[in-house]
Amino acid sequence: MMLLLLGLCLQLVATAWAQDDYYYSQQDYADEDRWVNLFRQGFNFQCPHGQVIVAIRSTYNKKEGSDRRWNYGCMPTPYDLGEPTECWWEEINRGGMEWYQTCSNNGLVAGFQSQYFDAVLDREWQFYCCRYNRRCSYGCWLTQDYPSHYGQEVDMVLYSYGYYIRGATTTFSGVDRDRQWKYIVCRMTDFNCEFENF
Repeated sequence: MMLLLLGLCLQLVATAWAQDDYYYSQQDYADEDRWVNLFRQGFNFQCPHGQVIVAIRSTYNKKEGSDRRWNYGCMPTPYDLGEPTECWWEEINRGGMEWYQTCSNNGLVAGFQSQYFDAVLDREWQFYCCRYNRRCSYGCWLTQDYPSHYGQEVDMVLYSYGYYIRGATTTFSGVDRDRQWKYIVCRMTDFNCEFENF
């Protein structure tokens, strides 16, 4: 009985610690002055080593080339997931086009790189992905559209602990010159698995 109570106490402490880290990240993320880019400028954002993207914020301005400012929130991965064994940049997704991409090798999204192009009033995108041992994704789903309508603000936060962004699918409006995103969110196995690319 004592061991069971001790185990429950340790679990509560670990959960509270994880939530404190998450709250701190959200405070940073919510700061109005902390955009990672100016309108019409490129950017390269990477979470600190061992952290992944859990929050995405964006604001749109038609007068500034129908462009968006972006801000991201990161959170450390759980201890049992381990350290990232490798990280890399995925292929570029061109501006003005619709696309679908997940991190290869069961990677998790830990950053974004983007360049703005006046010719199409849109951005090209790359995901920065990190792989954790040989863990595999499962139970994946697509979020709702962010923004829900072209030109609106984006404020997307993963509130469910243990879910990770693996990629996205996007649509592009040639009329509104804006992009809607659906993020691919997955759980990760507690064990290593055989699959190289999933």
